[in-house]
Amino acid sequence: MSHAFSADAYVQTKKGIVKGYELDGMLIFKGIPYAKARRFHAPKPVEPWEGVLDATSYGYICPVLTNERPEGELYIPHRYWPMDEDCLNLNIWTPGTDRKRRPVMVWLHGGGFSSGSAIEQVAYDGANMSRFGDAVVVSINHRLNILGYMDLSEYGEEYANSANAGTDDIIAALQWIKDNIAAFGGNPKNVTLFGQSGGGAKITTLLQTPAADGLFAKGINMSGVLGKLQGDNAGSGKPLAEALMAELGVSSVKDLETVDYHLLAKAYCKVQPALVVKGQYVGCMPKANAFYKGDPLAVGFREETKDVPLLVGSTFGEFTSFGPSPVSRRAPEEEQEKAIRAALGDENADILIPAFQEAYPERPLADLLRLDFIFRGPEIAYLTKRSAMNRCTYAYLFNMDQPIHGGTTPWHCSDIPYVFHNIDLVEYPHTPDRSYVSEMIQEEIFSAVMSFARTGSPAKGTFWPACTPETQFIRVIEVNEEQTGTERLLSTSITMGNFDHALIEHLSRIMGPILAKQMEERRKKEQK
Repeated sequence: MSHAFSADAYVQTKKGIVKGYELDGMLIFKGIPYAKARRFHAPKPVEPWEGVLDATSYGYICPVLTNERPEGELYIPHRYWPMDEDCLNLNIWTPGTDRKRRPVMVWLHGGGFSSGSAIEQVAYDGANMSRFGDAVVVSINHRLNILGYMDLSEYGEEYANSANAGTDDIIAALQWIKDNIAAFGGNPKNVTLFGQSGGGAKITTLLQTPAADGLFAKGINMSGVLGKLQGDNAGSGKPLAEALMAELGVSSVKDLETVDYHLLAKAYCKVQPALVVKGQYVGCMPKANAFYKGDPLAVGFREETKDVPLLVGSTFGEFTSFGPSPVSRRAPEEEQEKAIRAALGDENADILIPAFQEAYPERPLADLLRLDFIFRGPEIAYLTKRSAMNRCTYAYLFNMDQPIHGGTTPWHCSDIPYVFHNIDLVEYPHTPDRSYVSEMIQEEIFSAVMSFARTGSPAKGTFWPACTPETQFIRVIEVNEEQTGTERLLSTSITMGNFDHALIEHLSRIMGPILAKQMEERRKKEQK
């Protein structure tokens, strides 16, 4: 694949000149610092610089707690990059610095609140979204894990919001965007946040944080509603701080500020399990306080955000698509049913099988064991609460199998390349006879995303009403094929109301305790 590298690109920001580059008609700026911060402290604006700041290389990403082994790259292809605490930087892709006031798309990466980065996945690249959407795309790095989310407020006012420092970083980035994005061709009054998994959860956190008000206009929350599995921390942060000091052999929080991060991370990983057993605060995710209202599923959405349009959804399989199935999806249906009854028991199977066949008649019965309820259950409650406040809350379900390995239910992260218009950057959407289907779905999804960014509605000529508390109109993104004589008929996506709510309720009630038991067994095994 050939590329056309044209020239350097220069932009005057509020703090100084940055130099990026032009590639294939896109202007690209990488690693622009938007703030600085001492460990555990609130971010502060960067100081002005003299001369020209080189913005042709990605900046550092936040250090993570453990050195994870690369795996599953066919499903979630990653980039790996140098880590350092000096990680408050952002990247920009734009069609031109011509002050055309384009919509601004701000990507918040996944990885919960503990890991990940703005460039972690190959599909996070913003060039195609910028090119085909005529938009300015921004991705943000910020502090994570205990660097971004550890409550030390009992140790003095300077740590007042250390429990949410990572969120404060994102707010500082959004303020930088408000002040500077017009010089990159963007409209600071039309900023759409979009994020997947932890990135979607960060959008919710920003909605619940008054300091973020007015810094974004819309939000797209992809697989980012996790309910109790990703709820707010509670309790005092002092036991965690004291355990870390004891493990490291230091006597003050000031010592924790300066100890080598790798030693700090190693100490945290050692003391954290015992704190979990005691039900104590362990950090690494937001904590409700005077700065952050808390999880809206527990405390409700802030009234001040009621007019912010949201597009919220998830994938059919999420994490269950990664696991093995007890029966092949291609086995005779009686074998599939037998396996389900063996796994769930006859009584549960008698409830779930007809409910699944009614909600998903196009799917093999074996997919019942791959249907996600961990995200969909809390998501239904989230949409109900949010839609009671407005008529600008929309829902979707990514229900399109991917052709990899002969056909796989869509998994957590599988929709990301479609949203970015980047399916050509990853392997899994493509087979010789199916690429056209993936391309068609990509255009449909991308059109909806950009329509939402421009107008606050993803519909763009399709039947896709906003949700109400009584009816969640869910755009089900899928492909159905029929053979009629010599013609193959292809249809994509349909909007339905509450079509799988009863099924998800049954699944949550039946499978929830089984999952909780498995997670507890895994936790005990990891502690040994």
